[in-house]
Amino acid sequence: MKSLIKTILVVLLLSVPLIMQWTPLEIIKLKTFDALVTEKQQSNYFTVLNITEEDIEREGGWPLPRARLAEIQREIIARGALGVGWTVAFPQKDRLGGDEDFAESLLGSNSILAMYENEGSGYPNTVGTVIMGDPVGGYPVSGVVQNIEILRRSAAQGIASAPVDVDQLVRRIPLLMKTPDGWVSAFGTEVLKALVGSDTYIIKTNQNGIQEVVVQGLPPVATDSLGRKWISWVNTDQTTLEEMNVNQRFVFIGTDAVGILPQVASPVGLLEPHKIQAALAESILIQDSPRIPDWSFAAELAILLLTVAIVWLLVLNLGVTIGITSFLMIFGVTAASGVYLIQSGMLIDVTWTLISQFFAASGAFYLNFRTQYRLRQQIKKQFEHYLDPRQVKELQKDPDLLKLGGELRYCTFLFTDLRGFTSMSEKMTPEEVADVMNTTLTIQVEEIQRSGGMVDKFIGDACMGIFSAPLDLSEHQNKAIEAAVRIQERIKKLNDTMDQEIQIGVGIQSGVACVGNMGSDTRFDYTAIGNCVNEAARYESSTKEVGVDILIGYECAKSCKYLLKELEPIKVKGKRNKLRVFTWDSSLQLLPQDC
Repeated sequence: MKSLIKTILVVLLLSVPLIMQWTPLEIIKLKTFDALVTEKQQSNYFTVLNITEEDIEREGGWPLPRARLAEIQREIIARGALGVGWTVAFPQKDRLGGDEDFAESLLGSNSILAMYENEGSGYPNTVGTVIMGDPVGGYPVSGVVQNIEILRRSAAQGIASAPVDVDQLVRRIPLLMKTPDGWVSAFGTEVLKALVGSDTYIIKTNQNGIQEVVVQGLPPVATDSLGRKWISWVNTDQTTLEEMNVNQRFVFIGTDAVGILPQVASPVGLLEPHKIQAALAESILIQDSPRIPDWSFAAELAILLLTVAIVWLLVLNLGVTIGITSFLMIFGVTAASGVYLIQSGMLIDVTWTLISQFFAASGAFYLNFRTQYRLRQQIKKQFEHYLDPRQVKELQKDPDLLKLGGELRYCTFLFTDLRGFTSMSEKMTPEEVADVMNTTLTIQVEEIQRSGGMVDKFIGDACMGIFSAPLDLSEHQNKAIEAAVRIQERIKKLNDTMDQEIQIGVGIQSGVACVGNMGSDTRFDYTAIGNCVNEAARYESSTKEVGVDILIGYECAKSCKYLLKELEPIKVKGKRNKLRVFTWDSSLQLLPQDC
C-alpha cells in the first residue's frame, strides 16, 4: 500500500509541469519539434520574387510608384504566373496617382493583397465563409488595416499574420482570424482560393474549436482549435525582377532589402513576410505536414503517467541491474516512438516524459540502493561472526538466498562441548579460563566455517553449527564430519602446548528442521528447531558415556561418503527407542562408502 501511494505521489508530482503548461517545458517541446521535423520538398506551385536592394536603388527608392508596380504585375502575368500575392499593404492613396493603373493590372489575375493587424483600425467584411458546426474557436484579431477601396475592388485581400510562440519564434500561422462579426480569411487561405478559382471556403468546427479549413478542390487542411497551421519551412524557389522565373507558379512578392519590411524570427532564421507566407502556402499543400492534434495533451499526459509509473515500480522493486536495464529499455522505446511520431507529422512530445522517467528512475534507484545497502549491512551484521566471509559476501550479493522468518531445510547439525570444563576452571584463574575458552571456540569456528558451515551460537563452552543453511551446501554431511575431525586434530595439537588436557565432544545429525529467525518481536536470533537438532545435541552429550569424541547419527551416516564405525545403539533422553550411532575411527581409511 505504501509503495502504491509513493508511486501515485511521484507520478502526480512529475506531471505538474506538463499539466500547468510550464513555459520552460513548452520551449523545450517546441525546440524538440524544430529539431526532429523533417524538411519537406517544395510543391513547385510557388515562387518568391525578391525586390532586392539593387532593384530599389535602380528604381529610385522605396516604395516603388504604383504605376511601376502595375508594370511588374502585368509582366509577371504575361510570363505565365498562376497568380500574384503582394505581401505589401496599400492603406493610403498613391500620391503619384498610380492607383487606377495598379488596380487595373490586378483585375482578373488571381491577385491577393495583404492586410496587417493594427489595434483599433476596424475590421474587413466577412466574405465567402461557410461554417459547419458551432461558431467557436479562431485566432482573435483586434483590428485590421485594409487596402484602399479601389484596390479592394480589383483583388482579394487576406490578413498576413505571423504570431509567435512563447520563445518568440513563428511556427503556427492562422488560416483565418476571428473578428466580432465572424471570420476573415488569412492571406494563405486567399492564396488557396485563388489557385482553385473558389469564392468560398468552409470552416469545420468541433467542441474544442476549429478542426479544419476546406477550400473546394483541395484536401481539407487540419488546424488546431485556433485555426492555426504548423509551418513546414520549405525551401521555395526564389527569383528577382531581372530573372522573372514565374511560369506556372503563384508568385509571392516582397522585398528583402534591409530596413524596409520587418523580419520575423523563425526556427530557420529571420524571414521577411513574403517568405513566411510562401512557407504557409507550401505547408497547406503538404498532405503529411506536421500538426499538433487536439488530443495531444491527453496523449502526452497518458504516456507520462503510464511509463513513469512503470519505471518507478520496476527500478524500485527489481534488482539494481534488472531495474536499470528495464528503465533503459522503456526510455529507449519512448524516445524512439516520440521521434517516429514527430517525423510522421504527428507532433506529440515526449521530452518531459523522458526527463520524468530519468528523475523517477534516479529516485527509485536511490531508494532501492539504500534498501539493498541496509539489507546487506543487516546480513553482514547478523552473519559475519557465524559464516565464512565468502559466504557473507554471497548473501549480500543475493539476499534472496536468505529467506527470513523460518523455512524447512534439510541440513546437518553439529554440536560441541568442552568436557570437564567446570572442574578445569576451578583450577585456573579467570584469565586462564577465558583464554582456554576463546582458543578452543576459535578452533571450532574456523573449522566449521572452513567446511562451509555456519556457527549458529555459543552456549557457554559449547558451540552449535549448521551446514546447508542459510546457503545451500552440497555434501553437507561430509563437510560436517570433516569439520569435526579437524577440530579433534587441532585440539590434540593444542594439548601438546598446555598443562591441562582438553577434550571436546562432537555430536552430528542430519535431517529436516525449521531454520530462520526465531524469537520475540523485539529480540530474535537465526537458529534451527527440529528433531534432528535435538538428536545432534543428545549425541554430543553422550560422547563421554560412549567413550568416543565424535558421535554421528544414522541419517547423517547413511548419506556421507566416508567409512564410519557403527557403535552399539544408545538410549538418549526424550527418545523411547535406542538410536543407531556411528563414529569416526582414525584407523579407518578415507574411502568412499558403498551406499
